This record gives sequence, C-alpha cells and structure tokens, in this order.
Amino acid sequence: MPGSLHLASENEKSFNRQLVGLVIPIALQNLISALVMTVDVVMLGFISQSAMSAVSLAGQITFVLTLFYMGLTTGAGILAAQYWGKKDLKTIERVLSIGCICTFIVSLIFFAISLSMPGRLMGFFTNDMELIRYGSSFLRVISFSYLITGISQMYFTVLRSMENARFSAWISSLCLILNILLNALFIFVVYPGMPEKAIVAVALSTVLVRFIEFGCCMVHSARGDIKFIIPLRDAAIPRHLLKDFMNYTLPVQGNYIVWGCALTATAAIIGHVSADMVAANSVASVVKNLAIVLCGGIASGGSVLIGKYLGNGDIERAKRAGNRMNAYALVFGVLAGATILLIKPVVLQVVNLNAQAQSDLNGMLLICAYYCIAKSINSTTIGGIFCAGGDSRFGFWCDAIVMWGVILPLGYMSAFVWHLPPIWIYAVICLDEMMKLPVALIRYRQYKWLKNITRDMAQAS
Repeated sequence: MPGSLHLASENEKSFNRQLVGLVIPIALQNLISALVMTVDVVMLGFISQSAMSAVSLAGQITFVLTLFYMGLTTGAGILAAQYWGKKDLKTIERVLSIGCICTFIVSLIFFAISLSMPGRLMGFFTNDMELIRYGSSFLRVISFSYLITGISQMYFTVLRSMENARFSAWISSLCLILNILLNALFIFVVYPGMPEKAIVAVALSTVLVRFIEFGCCMVHSARGDIKFIIPLRDAAIPRHLLKDFMNYTLPVQGNYIVWGCALTATAAIIGHVSADMVAANSVASVVKNLAIVLCGGIASGGSVLIGKYLGNGDIERAKRAGNRMNAYALVFGVLAGATILLIKPVVLQVVNLNAQAQSDLNGMLLICAYYCIAKSINSTTIGGIFCAGGDSRFGFWCDAIVMWGVILPLGYMSAFVWHLPPIWIYAVICLDEMMKLPVALIRYRQYKWLKNITRDMAQAS
C-alpha cells in the first residue's frame, strides 16, 4: 500500500512537471495568437474609433477561417498525440501531410472570397459605410496571409502533440514583436492621422510577419524529426489513417464552425445595434481572450498528455490526469475572472471611447469576469479531455443545440423585438457557457472518452 501511494505521488509530480512544460509555451502562443489581431485593433484605436471598429469587424472573417484551422489542427493533434504515445513518427508525419493539404484548400477558398468581395463580407456585420470602406481595405491585404498561415499552425500543433511547444512559442513571440514594431512605424511615423492608409499598412505588416513565421517552420522542418512530406512521394497515405483523420476531425470541425459562426452571428447582432456597442465589445473581447489564455493552455497541454497516455494504453493514468485538469481549470477560471475585475478600472481609463461606449464596456467586463469560470472548465473538458480520447462529437451537438437553438434566437429577440439595453443583450449572448457546464460535467463522469484510437499501420496497410 505505501508503495502504491508513493508511485501515485510520483506519477502526479511527473504529470505536473510535464503539464507545466507544455502549458507555459502553449499559453504563451495562445496569448500571442490573441494579440496578433488585438495589436492591429488596439493600435489603430489611437487613430480613430472607426478604424478600430472596422478592423475588429473585418477580423471576424479571419476568426471564421481560424475556426477551420482549429478544427483541422485539433483533429491532427488528437491522432499525433496518441501516435506519439506509440513513438510512431512515420505516421505522425503522414498526419501532418494530410492536415497541411486540408488547411491549404480551406485557406485558398477564404483568400479568393476576401480578395474579390470584401465589401459584401463587411456588409454582413454593419451598415455603416465608413466601417465597410475601412474594413474592405483591410481584408483585401490581409487575405494574402491566409495562404500560408494554416500550414504554419498545423506544423506548430503537431510539434506540440510531440511535447515540443517551445519552438512555436519562440517564433510566435518574435513575430509578435516584429508586428508591433511595424504597426508603430506605420501608425505613428509614416501615416499619422491617415486612417485608411494606416489600415492598409497594418494589414501589410501582418502579412509580412506571417510569411516570416512560415519560413521559420520550413527551416525547422528541414532540420527536425518531422518533415513536410509530399503524399505519394515514397508511399501513399494509408486509407485507414485518412479515414481516422476525417472521423475525428469532422466532428471537431463541425463543433468549431457551429460555435464560431454563432459568435460571428452575435457580432452581427451587436454590429446592427450601435457603433458604440461594437467599440465596447471590441475591447471587452480583447480583455476576455487575454484573461483566459492560461486556461486554454491547460486544455491544450493536458490533452497532449492524456492523448499520449491513451495511445500508450495507460487508461487509469489518463483518467487521473483528466480529474486534475478539471481541478486546475476551475482554479484558473476563477483567477481569470478576478484578473478582469482587477484591471477593469485601468482598461476604462486607457481606452479612448465615448461616454456611452464606456458605460457599455463597464457592464461587459463585469459579465466577462463570471463568464471566464464556466469557459475555462468547458474548454478543458469539451475541447481538451474529450477530444484527446476521440470523443469529438459531444461538443458539436452541445454547441449546435445551445448556440443555435437557444442563444441566437434569444439574442435576436433581445435586440430587435424586445429592444433591451445593450448590456442586457450582451448578458443574454454570454449565457452559453453556463448552459453547457452541467451537461459537460455529467458527460465527463461517464468516462466514455477513455479510448485508445491508434492503429498498427503495418497491419492496417
């Protein structure tokens, strides 16, 4: 008995060490990913409220594309983490190849649409002609970054699934610093007081940074264990692996699309309520996303370890890891909410908004503080633990019912039928995480997510 307790304690310490080694770099990269678009929005706010609001709305197109990336990279990460538990590098390389092909196809579609019809896309979010003009200029330029961003994100995800999260964190950090410097140059030196030119220049700096990031991935791949391979170069991708990729990716992809398109629809509702609410929501979204960045790191890092344990056949260890992850998610969710309350006075003092937008923002930040607790637990459970074990369908059905069956109809009625004040509309829109929380916890306790989904590829072939 003492021996088993000592072993359990050592396993827990080992898990915590591995989790910290993954969470910090992943959280840093999540923070940077959130800051990339945030930097453009916030820095343009020094020029005008309209420039900030326009780029924030245009960013919804990039957000929808990111949802496709998140679905595809999550599917690839599920398989890569479990095959990493088996130390099957060749299969991981093939998973990377499948993922890169899929992300490039999606990116090409978004590039073509954003380049050819930016005005129509902006018209979905607002009827303000100035915002449409500014946003269209931004979309035309930023669309070129779509061509390579998905491939970089896929490579970073596969590396993280192999417990190597430091490279992506370093590259993303350097690229963020470069992006900030270029933005500052264009906004404060080259085009001060010229919103439209500054918007185009800021978009161009983001494109440049994305290409630099992609180049770093190519160099690292050429020198590392996992390389970008061309399908059919030396062996065809096994049909069983392609089937598994689609089987675990499509539900996750559907989940992200259902959830993300609902968020985009709520942004459209907000965009048609008032320009002041758009500006306040732009700032509130930035603060909320930054506050929960560590929670996302726990979900991603923990899912890698759980996937590795399951791929290695260590079911009980995966179960204990899931229990600890949920406990950590609660703690960090509370800390995220407390952080928002602490920095709220500073945010209200720093941002350059009119009186009505300031009032809306004050209420939104209070709501975000409570929202973060449920969001942290749900993202860890649904987006991390369940997906690590291949239980990717639950999230799709949960978000389809909650977001499209409840939140969007209530949001629409609140805004355009009942004509509630903006802060009440925002409160209704933010009910989704609280509604999903009890259902997710019940599903977790059923332990249907404890599955090894790997194959012996030699026998499968």
